[in-house]
Amino acid sequence: MGIHQKSSKINIKGLKKATTLTGTFLRKKQIRDKELINIIKGKDQRLLLLIGPCSSDNEKAVLEYAKRLSKLQEEVSDKLFIIMRVYTAKPRTSGIGYKGLVHQPNFQGLPDLINGIKMVRKLHYRVITETGLTTADELVYTSNYPLIDDLVSYHTIGARSVEDQEHRFLASGIDTPVGMKNPTSGNLNVMFNGIYAAQNKQNFIYHNEEVETDGNPYAHVILRGAINEYGEHIPNYYYDNLLKVIAYYKEMHLINPFVIIDTNHDNSGKNHLEQIRIVRQTLLNRDWNKIIKQHVRGFMIESYLEDGRQDKPDVFGKSITDPCLGWKKTELLVKEIYQTLANKEI
Repeated sequence: MGIHQKSSKINIKGLKKATTLTGTFLRKKQIRDKELINIIKGKDQRLLLLIGPCSSDNEKAVLEYAKRLSKLQEEVSDKLFIIMRVYTAKPRTSGIGYKGLVHQPNFQGLPDLINGIKMVRKLHYRVITETGLTTADELVYTSNYPLIDDLVSYHTIGARSVEDQEHRFLASGIDTPVGMKNPTSGNLNVMFNGIYAAQNKQNFIYHNEEVETDGNPYAHVILRGAINEYGEHIPNYYYDNLLKVIAYYKEMHLINPFVIIDTNHDNSGKNHLEQIRIVRQTLLNRDWNKIIKQHVRGFMIESYLEDGRQDKPDVFGKSITDPCLGWKKTELLVKEIYQTLANKEI
């Protein structure tokens, strides 16, 4: 029993030195970060796509995907703003299973968290500098935030973390948009209390210091569906769900009421092909109701080089966690979203 030290204290400045953005790369990221904030604020009406692998388990495959996605972003940039999911930490309800690159830089190797952190920074850095895309990651461990704060442009607070006070308070001190998911129960109060906490100033102990935050006006909703006590999936992207969420924003006097639909997880029942239908249905709901169109302006899509999932990394670019859309279907879906938006202007 007990906690046992396995390494010396991490030198954060030293760790960051080789993967710090400078010059043109830094300026490009700053420009894209400002564009993202304008989308959240409603000043830029492009749709936001958070898209990429369920987990970034293989550096080579992730970079191949990123290069393809970057070219696609160029084609659709006037209607869609794409941020790549580079998810390097995976929450595990039971604590068992693959926990992401941060734990295992080699999927088939033993946990190696110091080298894992280095790999995480290297991967985000390479995606940004080699493709021009900016990245999103899930904030599973609040203590790891200072290790990637300069690279990641969008953070998510997952269904298992959204009720945790430290996640909420840390989100209030992050200077980039934070998407907060509804919990697995689907309880909207839990999610909106988290957003309220994140949008307001907070005081707490962080890294052995008393800190005060400014509040994060860009904390917002991600709807990911729910699961009931019988293990049944309960989607929450339907028309009435969206109106209820928008009403919550108003009742709680929250600013920048922005809604993202997570097309996988309990919305799809982890059937990756359902993501296509969910996007189409949401676009129809936006067309039908101006209020929905005003507030529901983003999709989260799990996508990789190959369709589906696998238990072992035998197929290059195929998920080892949740099933993903393969590249061909992803490219068609993104172009379909783009064309749908373009047709509305004719």
